[in-house]
Amino acid sequence: MRLNKVGRTAPGGEFFKDKKKKSEEPSSNAPASVQLSQHGRYQIKSGRLSGEYVARAFPKPPTTARGMIAEAIGATEEAAIAALHKVTDAREVRRVGERRKDPLTGAEGPSVEEYLEAVRQVALSGPQHAMLTALSLAGDDGLTDAYMAYAAGYKSESSANRSFLAAGLLIAEYLSAGSQADDAPGAPDGTALLGFRGATATEEDTGNWILHPELRQAVRLAM
Repeated sequence: MRLNKVGRTAPGGEFFKDKKKKSEEPSSNAPASVQLSQHGRYQIKSGRLSGEYVARAFPKPPTTARGMIAEAIGATEEAAIAALHKVTDAREVRRVGERRKDPLTGAEGPSVEEYLEAVRQVALSGPQHAMLTALSLAGDDGLTDAYMAYAAGYKSESSANRSFLAAGLLIAEYLSAGSQADDAPGAPDGTALLGFRGATATEEDTGNWILHPELRQAVRLAM
């Protein structure tokens, strides 16, 4: 993504390390160190770099993603931060606008890019990672509740389902997707953002859990 003068992405490198000559006195108006703040789902690092006030957005910890997401400059550090807020806000609006409605469930579905960022960003537990990984590998066939519990090491299906629900709520909160329950009848709040129940042969059968294709791909990329 190429941004304008006050908002842009930039290649990596050491952050805000101005090399000074030994005889050079520190400028009174230069920040002593990188300042950290947060805006939405982003961690903001701001300071002075090569004579410019710069603010950069990164995924907010805890996360395994380390890449810079966006950058902005300004006449002051506060101006750079304000410009960066506009850049990241516009990014969120664009990504929400690119979401699609799943033809099977009617639920609004994030893109692979959004899912990947969320999976790397939110603090999923080991069993939750195990369930999502197993479901991603199961593809269109999905998994029974019993196999999901087995894959995650739970002793009961109810424990696995509660954990699956919690994972969905974490991802929904991160993506600001809100409740999907009304869009997917029969799916508990939070789980519709992850997937849906497959077709059943009888009314007693609950059907396999099947991840949305975008989430399957994101989980595989994050593995």
